[in-house]
Amino acid sequence: MDLRIFTEPQQGASYDTLLAVAKAAEDLGFDAFFRSDHYLSMGSADGLPGPTDAWITLAGLARETSRIRLGTLMTAGTFRLPGVLAIQVAQVDQMSGGRVELGLGAGWFEDEHRAYGIPFPKEKFARLEEQLAIVTGLWATEVGKTFTYEGTHYRLTDSPALPKPAQTKVPVLIGGHGATRTPRLAAQYADEFNLPFASIEDTERQFGRVRAAAEKAGRAPDDLIYSNALVVCVGKDDAEVARRAAAIGREVEELKANGLAGSPAEVVDKIGRYGATGASRIYLQVLDLDDLDHLELISSQVGSQLS
Repeated sequence: MDLRIFTEPQQGASYDTLLAVAKAAEDLGFDAFFRSDHYLSMGSADGLPGPTDAWITLAGLARETSRIRLGTLMTAGTFRLPGVLAIQVAQVDQMSGGRVELGLGAGWFEDEHRAYGIPFPKEKFARLEEQLAIVTGLWATEVGKTFTYEGTHYRLTDSPALPKPAQTKVPVLIGGHGATRTPRLAAQYADEFNLPFASIEDTERQFGRVRAAAEKAGRAPDDLIYSNALVVCVGKDDAEVARRAAAIGREVEELKANGLAGSPAEVVDKIGRYGATGASRIYLQVLDLDDLDHLELISSQVGSQLS
């Protein structure tokens, strides 16, 4: 079971804070550092000092880390034109020496679009499908050849399809709870399917849909990696769990029901139950980015039992 660190910087984090978390995650043996792609805080968080851009952040981290993989859950398709996104991700992949992964979603948070003057189109899913075709098509085009695409929402004519990523294939992540279109897109384009904040029962059901969609598309279901994203709150005793829960404004019992919370043994057990559904990777949503001791505890007491 791979353990990856997943952050939500829109809730309030500077680049320096994210760098500290990424370096700690690398030093402690976590598989990857991922971040969300949002420009506006949610809930009661003040969001100070203000938003950071996902791909600018990852470009910086690409030069200041050496091993850990870097990516997004999920890049919002509404924020970037697909041709530009393909260039950005390829460049950051080169800067990292081939450690980047692209999670791409349709975009959903209308308030942040209004707040920063970003268009919020009605047909987001249809645009996402075209974006996936364009980004993967540009990367797959041989050097010296051109890429042309005629879609409803995007048109590219004789693109040189440059630059190329450092990796032969940048892993693409698709995720979500949709029962029909999401599994179909995952079967067609994804290297990994990610299900965020879902119960074990819902995970089993959704993974089954993706597997069925892969078979229908003529693809072996095990070609995909299956993963979950879950909030994490671990403590060496009940008092420490309660303190960490309070620091992120959550209740312990709610976190135990909806995430990975409690003692290391409790968390290892629950991760094992997700593993039984077919998950081989967990994105640990860390909400208190100043608590690096939390990462050390997870590494030493949870990760060590799963390796």
